[in-house]
Formats: sequence, structure tokens, C-alpha cells
Amino acid sequence: MDRLAPDGRRQLFEETASPLFEEIANRGGVPHDDQLVLEEEESVHLLLEMGLLRDEDDRYVVVDPQSVQTQVVAPLSKRGAELIEESSAWARVFDNLGQAYRRSPSTHSGQISELRGEEIEQFLAAVVPSAQQELLTAQPQTGRDAALLKHAAERDVSAVRRGVTMRTIYQHAARRNRATRAYVAEVTEAGAEVRTLDEFFNRLIVVDRSVAVIPHGENLGTALAIRDTGLIAYLVDIFERSWERGRPFTNRDSDLVKGIAEEQRAMLIRMLSEGHSDVTCAKRLGVSPRTYAGYVADLKREYEVETRFQLGFVLGQEAVRTGVDPKQPPTEGAERNPRK
Repeated sequence: MDRLAPDGRRQLFEETASPLFEEIANRGGVPHDDQLVLEEEESVHLLLEMGLLRDEDDRYVVVDPQSVQTQVVAPLSKRGAELIEESSAWARVFDNLGQAYRRSPSTHSGQISELRGEEIEQFLAAVVPSAQQELLTAQPQTGRDAALLKHAAERDVSAVRRGVTMRTIYQHAARRNRATRAYVAEVTEAGAEVRTLDEFFNRLIVVDRSVAVIPHGENLGTALAIRDTGLIAYLVDIFERSWERGRPFTNRDSDLVKGIAEEQRAMLIRMLSEGHSDVTCAKRLGVSPRTYAGYVADLKREYEVETRFQLGFVLGQEAVRTGVDPKQPPTEGAERNPRK
């Protein structure tokens, strides 16, 4: 029996020894010289070794399997539990090594590497959950897919609950997006902080101030993974300055809401005065082209004009005539449209 591997013993037990046990049990035992046992010598030895057969007065008789099962199965269960624990320990070690590998400049093309298409999400899916101390994110896109936001919420809540501090900046327009509000409610309840700004900014993700991900130019299908500590420090400084100017997402104070509306209006007027295209203006406000068109229509009605060109001209005239720059949010108590 010793020459048989554990899986060989089990196979012999299942295919030959078990049927032999059943036959001996049915016959109430068999003599040593019975042809049944003479033809199955290996199986007889295995059953004797396991304690399922007993030699009694030149006969083989069966033993209650329940009395033997614990002796055979319990050690295997214990060994299985030990193997599971051992495999988990190995997995944790390899996970730590994987984090070190992904963050090491030597494993990529220098300290800045380009990511394309699906590589971006794959990289983020690997590096963001590895955060140990801090996550900083700036998300200018307000129309993010609800399913993706739900997945992000699960990932980010898990990070916060294990002690990672998380701060996120959105544009003011995100406050009107239902999926974004649901995401913010979930992560802030766990302990994350979220603020909003009127101005446009690019997407930014910084993990433990050791890895940063930013867009590669205007193409959202490519990104740069940055590991240069000096460049990351620069990006973090930009984030911190924006964070100081941001308004808490969860604050519903009426004065704050009014101030946010005025900031968005001032930014809209500024971009119209500067002659930006509708697509650019909508993007910088963080709204859809349809929503942006509604904003412009409201201003046309307010200033009693019919075209964007007329609107820009009137705004410029008003600034010269009144000395009040419509591109700036009005001070408390000032009229929104002094010419009326």
C-alpha cells in the first residue's frame, strides 16, 4: 500500500475495496481462502489497514464504517484547513509583491508610462485597491455610468473602511446628477470627503502620493501613469489648491446653493465673452450640450437678445457702462442685471 499515492489509495478504495467491503458485509464475512478475497489481495490489505476489515477465526468480517470514518476524514479535514491557511498566506505575500511591482518605475518605460483603452481601467483596478494611506481624485465628468459608479462606490468604501483617507473633487454640475449623488452619499457615509468647484479641471487620481494617473492630452482613450515623486508632488499641490476653493458636496445650506449658482453663471458668462464654442463651454461647465443650451437661452431672455453674438456684445457693453463685470459673481445685495 505504501507505494500508492494518496489519490491512488482513494481510487483503489472507491473502485475496488468498497465493492469488496459490501460483498463481504452481504455474506456476513468470508473465509481467508475464499476466492473473493484471494482475487482482490490489494483491496483486502487496504481494508485491513483502514480498520474496515477484521481478521476473526480465519475469517474476514466487516467493521462499522462510522467508527473508522473519523480516524480517516478528520486528519484530512485538518490538513485541508492548514493548506487553505497556507495558501492565503502565500497569496498575501504575492499581493504585496504585486503592489511593489506595479509601483516600481523599473517595471515600466521610465517613471511615466502610457496606458491605452482597456489598459487604463485595468491599471486602476489593480493600483487603486492597493492604496494604504490616501486616495485623491478629481472627476470632471458628471455623466458617469451608474453601474460603474456603483462598482466604484463598493471599491472606495472598502478602502475608506480599512483606514484610507479619500478626498474627491467634482464640478458643481455633479450636484444635479442622480448617480453621482448616490455615490457621494455612500462614500461620505463611510468617511470620505467630496467637494465641488465651478471651474473645469482634468481627471486626476493619486494613490498614496506614489502613483498618479492623468489624461494624455485631449484623448480620453489614453492616460499617463506617473511615478516621478517630484511631478506627483506638483499634481498634489494643484489638487490641494483646488480643494481649498471647493464647496462641500453634502452641504445643502441655501446661501451655499445660491453661491454655487452664481459661480456657474459667472463662469458661463466668462466663456461666452471669451468666444469659446458651445462644445467647449459645455465641457468646461461639466454639463451636457442640451443643458448648456438651456443656460444660454436663459441668459438671452434675461438680456433680451436673440443670438450669442448679441449676448456677448451686450455683456461687454454692460461691463464698460456700469463698471460691474458680469463675469464675476455679484456681491451680496447687488442686482444681477443693473441695466434693467
